[in-house]
Amino acid sequence: MGDRAGEIRVALEAVRAACRACRAVQQRLAGAALEKADRSPVTVADFAAQAIICQRLGAAFPGDAVVGEEGSAALRGNGAAQALIAQVAAFAGAEAPGADAASVLDWIDRGGADGGSERYWALDPVDGTKGFLRGEQFAVALALVEAGEVVLGVLGCPSLPQDAGEGADSAAAGASALFSALRGGGARVHRLWDAADAAGRAIAVAQTGDPAQARFCESVEAAHSDQEEAARIAARLGIRRPPLRMDSQCKYAAVARGDAEIYLRMPTSSAYREKIWDHAAGALLVEEAGGRVTDARGRRLDFRQGRHLQQNHGVVATCGALHEQVLKAIC
Repeated sequence: MGDRAGEIRVALEAVRAACRACRAVQQRLAGAALEKADRSPVTVADFAAQAIICQRLGAAFPGDAVVGEEGSAALRGNGAAQALIAQVAAFAGAEAPGADAASVLDWIDRGGADGGSERYWALDPVDGTKGFLRGEQFAVALALVEAGEVVLGVLGCPSLPQDAGEGADSAAAGASALFSALRGGGARVHRLWDAADAAGRAIAVAQTGDPAQARFCESVEAAHSDQEEAARIAARLGIRRPPLRMDSQCKYAAVARGDAEIYLRMPTSSAYREKIWDHAAGALLVEEAGGRVTDARGRRLDFRQGRHLQQNHGVVATCGALHEQVLKAIC
């Protein structure tokens, strides 16, 4: 076990720095994107955020592996990408002074570990890239995994208000949310843009045992989850409220602080397996807020299988009291 106080401090500072870079990209380069081989958009923000976080993790924990979503292959040796590289270096350099193109590319590639090691960090530099491009919800997600168990998680949510029930304009005005969780230490929300708010305040899931009173959340993008199956499950449970649809692991934050009681991520095919960086930080946040997270078959998420949750089928996160009812509705 490492120095948890030091680890959470570094993680909070790194995610804050990455969120500042993401906001700067949104403000100055709206819509700037590069297309990856899987046709999902990846922006200057993805690369800059990964570079910033990997640089900080490398400085603080040089022996730790990082499993990050991005890699620099799309940038290296690509003459057309030189302008993009320069932009990435400029935005990353605002948080890591003295950064040049070569060092930024190397920092990005520090996130190329395969996972499954005894200790590693799972990083999604911009979770919910399409939400980012729309100016809606996205998250910078960072988690520490030891012996297959997530022990620390941080979610930076620049477009999510700090307090439940606030209007979206409050986030734009500066009251954005930063979430943290420590295994056995609870879940907390902090002011994202206030570096002095290291302690934050505790959050907890809703105490709802009646499915008819519950609300579930799911992805905006239909390609990310089987929304028709989710609607059938909601009907079986007697849920009448419309789903809360948002991009990214902000859905985990919504469950953790009581905005919703259920998050369903039903796979679109039997062969699909979730990526570890899409769930590590958020799953711990819900669990430490008093909720429960399993796959659709009731098994704990297994982070020992590399870059994917190979042994799991879908994801179900709830406030806890409803979990067994939800699992029965899935079967």
